[in-house]
This record gives sequence, structure tokens and C-alpha cells, in this order.
Amino acid sequence: MAEMLDESQSLESSTVGVYRTAATVKGGRRFSFSSLVVVGDKQGNVGIGYGKANQVPPAIEKAQKEAKRRMRNFPMTGSTIPHEVTGRFGACSVRLMPASPGTGIIAGSAVRAPLEMMGLQDCMTKSFGSRNGKNLVKAVMNGLEQLRSKEMIASLRGVELGDTMVEESIERSHAFLKKAAPVVEAAPSKPKAPSKPKAPSKPEARKPEPTPVKAEAEKTEKPEAPKDEVKKTDAPEAAPAAEAKTETDSASEAKGEE
Repeated sequence: MAEMLDESQSLESSTVGVYRTAATVKGGRRFSFSSLVVVGDKQGNVGIGYGKANQVPPAIEKAQKEAKRRMRNFPMTGSTIPHEVTGRFGACSVRLMPASPGTGIIAGSAVRAPLEMMGLQDCMTKSFGSRNGKNLVKAVMNGLEQLRSKEMIASLRGVELGDTMVEESIERSHAFLKKAAPVVEAAPSKPKAPSKPKAPSKPEARKPEPTPVKAEAEKTEKPEAPKDEVKKTDAPEAAPAAEAKTETDSASEAKGEE
């Protein structure tokens, strides 16, 4: 992850890796740390540094200072490199190939760091041999040192050079993007898909209303008894109870007289 190193010079640093080593001594093991850092301004200047210390932060600071001292400028053509090169270091070899705008940087983490800090946005890479991160970064730097701009080649040869293949591909891509931009703006917006109609809710079950014929039949079957009749029917039941009471009272009086 890139971090701002110096805002005045717009320098950024990217830590490629932190490595730990252990030395066995009489009292146990003693650890030390080393770090590999890439520093650049994303305008063609980039450098690498390697630092060692007993702690991680001092090791990174040493590497950043060394990378800042070893920074140098490399030629660029737009957002890519002027031509194809192959860098080598130890058992590693890395091939750097120019790419048209919009391609991006096709590379792993170790190879990507110096290219991004240099300011490249479009570049294709391929590594061969060993995959050691330290050697890959150094192989990339070796390949960048082989880059030559068109102006430099023209001055060395003493002739005027026309557009290179890389410049022609960049112009074609820019022309294509200009043509495609109005088409995208004029393209009508896609109509929204019609919303599915909601399923009709089931109507609540209603009780069937009684027909007038049925209502009349029910009234005729169960006639309501009038209140007067109810009173008349209750009166005869109460009379025998009163008669029984009078008989018991008369019997008790007769016994009292005797």
C-alpha cells in the first residue's frame, strides 16, 4: 500500500516486503529485520532501497532514505513505456511490454510496485525463472534502465524519426474513445421493465342472506308466545302451592287448641 513520504516533492513509498532473520547466540535467538521499499513521484522518477535494523519501523525508514537517494528518471510515452524491454537479475528475468490506454498494469505485487511509483498506468509484464520478490524488483529496475525515448534515439542517430508503433496505437485508442463517447451519451436509457400485476386478493366469504320465503317460514314454525299468555300459564302453578300452605296452617292451629 502506497503512503505519502514527502508532500512538497509529492513522493510516495511502497513497501514490497519485510523480512526477519534470526541469529542463534549464547542466550537464545536474536532477531533482526530488513525491508525493501520503492519510492517514486509518479512522474517518471523511481528508486529502490534496502534497509536493516533490529525493529521494523527503523528498517523501513532506512530503506526509504536509501531509495530517495537512488531515485532517477526514466522515459515514458504517455501512460506506458516507449518500447519492449527485458530486465534480468540473478535467476529472474522480467519482460515489460507497452500497452494501449485502458489496459492497466498487468503484473504481480513485486513487479507492480516500481511501475506504479514510476507513474505507469498501462503496461503488460511477464516474469521468467525465479519468483523471489527482491530479485524481481531489481530485474524490473534493470529493464527500466534500458528504456530509450524517441528524442534520445534521434539525437544519437542524427536523424528525424516519425511516429513509433506505440504512439500510433495510443492515437488510435484515443480516436476510438472520442467516437465512442457521443454514442454512449446519445444512447437512450433502457425502459424500465413493467411491474408484475399484483394477484387479486381473495374476497371474504359472506354468509348467505336469508331469502324472504325462508324468513317467513321460520316465523311461522316458531311463533313467539305473548306476555299475557305466559302470565296465565304461570298462575295455576302458583295456586296449588298457596292451598297447601293454608292447609298446613289450619292443621297447626287445630293442634294448638287441643
